[in-house]
Amino acid sequence: MGKLIVFEGTDGSGKATQSRLLLERLRREGVDCRPLTFPRYGEPSAAAVELYLRGELGTKPGDVNAYAASTFYAVDRYCSYRQDWGGYYENGGVLIADRYTTSNAVHQASKLPKEERRAFLDWLFGFEYGKLGLPEPTAVFYLDVPTELTERMMRSREAATNTSADIHEKDAAYLRACREAGEQLVADYGWQYVDCSHDGEMRTIEDIHGEIYRRAKEML
Repeated sequence: MGKLIVFEGTDGSGKATQSRLLLERLRREGVDCRPLTFPRYGEPSAAAVELYLRGELGTKPGDVNAYAASTFYAVDRYCSYRQDWGGYYENGGVLIADRYTTSNAVHQASKLPKEERRAFLDWLFGFEYGKLGLPEPTAVFYLDVPTELTERMMRSREAATNTSADIHEKDAAYLRACREAGEQLVADYGWQYVDCSHDGEMRTIEDIHGEIYRRAKEML
């Protein structure tokens, strides 16, 4: 089997950027690797995810329960594995993923009372890695940014790009709950924690990349 390195983290933490930078650097060094991005917007398998995020199944994240929402994302991952990258992984390929099952763990567990989260995570990982047969990550890099800084950056991005936030990004209380859930997942599951800010401001992209690269090279 291959290796699967996943980038997870708070909204606005730079998951897409950091996964791309690691992929490009590894390729320059001769490592055969491929990118993954979830959800796969525009693909039929992600239709339910898009309905959910647009607020067509409920205007707040909690309107769709953690188990139902998780299945939307899991179906998209399963289809991508069967259609695209499963054979590559099974033959030893290296995948660099911007989000994965780990996003369900963070975003959906946060909807539940703390005493119910462990049972949910047992179900989630058993469902995706067990019943669906998706590979478990080799490593998960969790990029952390304080919620207040995340909100500030997202509002600036919306103004600059003339876009609107999805139902997750609009809900500050939900974002705080996700960050809390993420911190617990780091502690319980041994994810690689990356602090992306210092004194209330973001670290540079290059600085964060350097830290991630050093750790990733040890794994590969």
